[in-house]
Amino acid sequence: APATFTGADVYQRSFDPREYLKEFYSLSEGQPNVFLMQNLRSLHEMFSLDGLRGDTLIDVGCGPTIYQLLSACERFQEIIALDYTDQNRRELEKWLRDEAGAFDWRPVVKYVCELEGDREKWAEKEETLRRKVRRVLKCDVTAANPTGPVSLPPADCVVSTLCLEAACKDLATFRGALRNVGALLKPGGHLVLLTVLRETYYAFNQQVFSCLRLERNTVEEAVEGAGFDV
Repeated sequence: APATFTGADVYQRSFDPREYLKEFYSLSEGQPNVFLMQNLRSLHEMFSLDGLRGDTLIDVGCGPTIYQLLSACERFQEIIALDYTDQNRRELEKWLRDEAGAFDWRPVVKYVCELEGDREKWAEKEETLRRKVRRVLKCDVTAANPTGPVSLPPADCVVSTLCLEAACKDLATFRGALRNVGALLKPGGHLVLLTVLRETYYAFNQQVFSCLRLERNTVEEAVEGAGFDV
């Protein structure tokens, strides 16, 4: 585990989205990606809940990934994706524009379509998601207005997956980040949070990135402290 916190400047300087995607988001027949599949199932269940729908969804800390939006895109009309790291946003935009050399998400999209009952609808889902992601913006969850200087209208739902535990150096920062993220929501809006528990780091491509070690009750207390009902 890294002895020190991996700051935003390190991400900006040395986070390689292609290597990250290859390491954590590959899905093939002979090699089940248990962590990814579990997260996809959780998100599918969350976004099948009755009240979880609306006009606008904001994805906070999207990274270079789309997996977290595959179920959500059926429930919301417009998606705004936010990430701190420039190269992550570029990598995401490459897929959104269907450019040559973009990461191949098809196996993941097909898996989600299978969860939804029709594996063959994968191309339709890709098209839906590409159409609905309207903006990709820089954000900093430690800032009172995470998208400053841009101000976004309040959203019906905020989703944040595997972001805050990497972006926050301590529990106080984590609590503050949840409040900042909560301010992006309409009153009565929903927060969908996917967080790694009891980890202190993650690593790929011979690089180690810090992770705030969290327990389930700590996360729930912080979410309630930010004004949400759990």
